[in-house]
Amino acid sequence: MVQILIFVWLAGTIIRIWQLARFFQLEGYDTKRYLRWLIGKIHRFLVLRSLIFVGVASVISLVLNLVGQDTSTVYLIIWGIAGVLSVWPETPKEVKQKFKLTQRALRLLITAFALAVLVLIGAEVTLDAALGLSDRTQFAVITGIGLAVYHLAPLALPLANLIMLPVETAFRHVFINRARRTLQQVNPTVIGITGSYGKTSTKEYLAYILRGRYRVLATPKSYNTLMGVCMVINDDLAKGEKYDYFVVEMGAYVTGEIRRICDLTHPQISIVTAVGPQHLERFGSIENTSKAKYEIIEALPPDGVGVFNWDNHYVRAMYEHGYPETRVAVTWKNADHATQLRFLARNVQQTISGLEFDVVDTLLNETQPFKTRLVGEHNVTNILLATAVARHLQIPLTEVAMRVATLESAEHRLQRRTLPGNITVIDDAYSANPVGARSVLDVLALYQNGRRILITPGMVELGPLQAEENLKLGHYAAQTCTDIVLVGLEQTLPIKQGVLEAGFNHDHLFLFDTRDEAIAWFNRELKEGDTVLFLNDLPDTYL
Repeated sequence: MVQILIFVWLAGTIIRIWQLARFFQLEGYDTKRYLRWLIGKIHRFLVLRSLIFVGVASVISLVLNLVGQDTSTVYLIIWGIAGVLSVWPETPKEVKQKFKLTQRALRLLITAFALAVLVLIGAEVTLDAALGLSDRTQFAVITGIGLAVYHLAPLALPLANLIMLPVETAFRHVFINRARRTLQQVNPTVIGITGSYGKTSTKEYLAYILRGRYRVLATPKSYNTLMGVCMVINDDLAKGEKYDYFVVEMGAYVTGEIRRICDLTHPQISIVTAVGPQHLERFGSIENTSKAKYEIIEALPPDGVGVFNWDNHYVRAMYEHGYPETRVAVTWKNADHATQLRFLARNVQQTISGLEFDVVDTLLNETQPFKTRLVGEHNVTNILLATAVARHLQIPLTEVAMRVATLESAEHRLQRRTLPGNITVIDDAYSANPVGARSVLDVLALYQNGRRILITPGMVELGPLQAEENLKLGHYAAQTCTDIVLVGLEQTLPIKQGVLEAGFNHDHLFLFDTRDEAIAWFNRELKEGDTVLFLNDLPDTYL
């Protein structure tokens, strides 16, 4: 009978480890980030329900002992029910990114499960051997051990990660070396792109423009880590097809990450889109962020080409460092004051139909009108950066303009579509930053025929600036929107404050705990002619 109770607690512990593995994976198998998430909210590691049920079972057992009804069978029923109710898995209130059972995840889980089995069974056997417990006493002892192991289950994953470190390091070494050999064999010209924001869109636009003349491979979606880039190389470049250019998006959460990607890919052309407070929580300071992004420039050979967004203060400082010799800067916000730069955009106009502006190549004294279905004035910068590289690669400005005219938005980045009933959806759900958020709200303001609805969980990972920037977002949204839907009762408090401070009608402000509830409101309330903007979509680690 004792074994039944052991099985209950062991099963509950293993299920809990399985559920937490998704969050460990979302945090990139990074122990520090995972532990920071774990202790962020008490319910993530302390299961109050299990403490209550075990406490109730203890009281009942004590009472039965006093009245002389403490048989082994009765104790098994009491402690068994308490155990089942304590470990019965809760259904997650919302799952946006499912757990991927990769080979690494499988190795991690097997190790974590083994740790749980060894600790739970080992502790019970050791205590029983040392104290010679009776069956009835064992029920209480096993419950106590099970309760402790169940609450320690979140630590099984980082411990397993530490145990598996030599194995994973060996696998990474093999994987990286394979990618390095493949890249040397195919030998495309590598174009690297980084920035706090704008890098994915710029990558997509550049790859599309270059494909009009060259064979181009670009890292898909947001595959911008070292292992993600290796995966693209090993899966796509290894197929044997020859490519002229390999456009690589490079992301980072700490200094050194971009340098490692550059050590693998050796970019000949590097683009820096912007430096901002996005991921400030992880970098610690804007200066650290800027230092990390500059690694993509430092990695260039002396005859390489650096392309810079002059309109961003921190990127401008990178340009002024003077390396490499060939540096190209673009601007549209300072087009009247920085006429010495190579590429300028003037006469920027934005309508519901898209963007129109003139691109000036000051070196060749050439001006070309650009027209695109893309919206969002920040896309002027992204297009200029892509244009600068295309012109360096000898694509005429007229040809670039033709390709730009048929550009499509990157996935979940200001994508627009019309639903039945003439309802317009603006999907900018991938991520949000202070500059981009204002830009997409300006796009929403273009729609004047129906309601202008914002659905957002706000901006995250902005460190000490997060509350302030979300407050500003609330102020700005109040000037633009007719209705505002906030998702997440806790993290949207600064937005709510900003919205109400701006005098927004409280009756048109809606708060929901989950995205599913907000979508239900969307499906129920939207009417013909309305426009809705989905701004940001937080990962499950913010639930």
